[in-house]
Amino acid sequence: MEAEAIRMGTQNGVIGTTAAWGRIEPAAIDIAVRRLQERKHDWALLPLSEKLHHLEQMRLNVVRLAEDWVKRSASMAGLPANSPWLGELWMGGPWALLWGIDRYRETLGALAGGTDPLALTAGIRTTSSGQQAVSVFPLHPIDHLLISGVRAEVWMQPDVTRSALSQTMAGFYRQKQPQGKVTLVLAAGNVSSIAPMDMLHKLLAEGSVCLMKMNPVNDGVGPILEEIFAPLRAYGFVDFVYGGPDVGKYLVAHPGIDEIHMTGSIHTHDAIVFGSGPEGAARKAANQPRLDKPISSELGNVTPTIVVPGPWTEEDLRFQAESIATQKLHNGGFNCVGCQVLVTPAAWALTDQLLYHLRGVMRAQPARHPYYPGAEERKEQAACHPNAERLGDRPGDPVLITGLDPNAAEAAFREEFFCAALAETRLPGSNLADFLRRAVVFCNERLWGTLAANLIIHPATLARHRPAFEQALADLRYGSIAVNIWAGAGFMLSQTTWGGYPGHTLDNAGSGIGQVHNTFLFDRAQKSVVYGDFAPFPKNLRPRYLLHGERHILPKPPWFVTNRQGAATARQLFYYTADQKAWRLPGLFWHALRR
Repeated sequence: MEAEAIRMGTQNGVIGTTAAWGRIEPAAIDIAVRRLQERKHDWALLPLSEKLHHLEQMRLNVVRLAEDWVKRSASMAGLPANSPWLGELWMGGPWALLWGIDRYRETLGALAGGTDPLALTAGIRTTSSGQQAVSVFPLHPIDHLLISGVRAEVWMQPDVTRSALSQTMAGFYRQKQPQGKVTLVLAAGNVSSIAPMDMLHKLLAEGSVCLMKMNPVNDGVGPILEEIFAPLRAYGFVDFVYGGPDVGKYLVAHPGIDEIHMTGSIHTHDAIVFGSGPEGAARKAANQPRLDKPISSELGNVTPTIVVPGPWTEEDLRFQAESIATQKLHNGGFNCVGCQVLVTPAAWALTDQLLYHLRGVMRAQPARHPYYPGAEERKEQAACHPNAERLGDRPGDPVLITGLDPNAAEAAFREEFFCAALAETRLPGSNLADFLRRAVVFCNERLWGTLAANLIIHPATLARHRPAFEQALADLRYGSIAVNIWAGAGFMLSQTTWGGYPGHTLDNAGSGIGQVHNTFLFDRAQKSVVYGDFAPFPKNLRPRYLLHGERHILPKPPWFVTNRQGAATARQLFYYTADQKAWRLPGLFWHALRR
């Protein structure tokens, strides 16, 4: 699976490999799997009070180890100690895990006290498509202050009625004698909170003990995660493994592994399920899996960003260009929901002006080390397109491909770039509703994957065309949809679901099978929708925004690649989340407002 060399051996009870490539230690791995098998039923039957105690201990460890976690992540990503992009590592590492732990604590605490978790949410509405949409953020007064203007819903599958909604939550905890299982978690190498959040979901939502196989790209954070999960490791409920493809191959076939969860590419998924080479392709074509155990997955996406035409000002164009550039360049372009295809309206007079500002923003970004294996090769392939523009000549500098024919068999529509390359295509539309319908059909039918999609719409346009826009949200077949905010927020919040749109199968896995995060433990969720605001504070207080409901106090978000205060803001946000001491707020707001 991974092509990188093996780096770690057995130390501190952690199973790995010897220093030489290909020489795994199967006996040591067997011992770890056997211990998990011995403890899996104990974990499944463990009282909620004890699980909550473990979470509290883990929470303390996250706070204690956060600085070292970020330093190690920065070293692997090639970021200097004073980089504003360290904010990405704070939010995509310690903050995301801390936030997720707290949300699970709330839900499990409600279950332990006999409270319906649905009572913790902020309300339910019925969408125009007849689905039940549960408001999961904001929930607390401080949410309105710290992440102002952002809200999120989880939409249920169409057959879920309001009266039955509570019965489709926390299904594992409704079992009288739940059976334990051992899940192998194959970690992603790009964002350091993916691995622990995946493991938390398997532990707490599905009642499974876990063996974490770290990805060689970011296995330097493995020792940090070991310490964080030490309360569970001490009881044999989790363990960690390091190594390359031989270790992964051994574990996937191990009889002591009951289930597998992976985050990675569709190619890795198919190799696990069907095998590689011509034999694997034949097995897939015949839908004859070689794998004899369940597998869940998150497999990336060709992520679209739909630009809805409207009365944008020059200031709007510049700000949204920064937002789109962030959707592409955040984490150097190494995100499974990094924007890949910008879908613009052909009849809109401002499309070219938006692209003008986008070029300027992307070109102005400092050079970033392309740390992910194969990134520059993939970017060079994109740069060979006749419509490609190189926005700089340094390693890591972006490529922009404009004017793609939406009806052509473009590689940008079918293969995930996973690098700093962005494509643009224009769709016709006789009016706004027609453009939205065409955009939805294009994204659903022409672009690979169903993980996430972004939409950008002016608040005045939304007010005038709300029914058409709501229909577009219902029709988009994506597991996460972001409106006036990047879909990465859907990953970060953790109350929302994360994963491909339901319905994928082993031989057509798309963006993956199953969902993670989902800290309210919805069993029948279809998608999550996260809403942001179009203009930053204080510009949103102008009448043309304020009159349409933009009453937030969120300045330029700390995750923007153009935010020079991103690192300081994210660090302050982490420590306030950790202890919620009021004296931290002035410093947090000071950095946030400076941008």
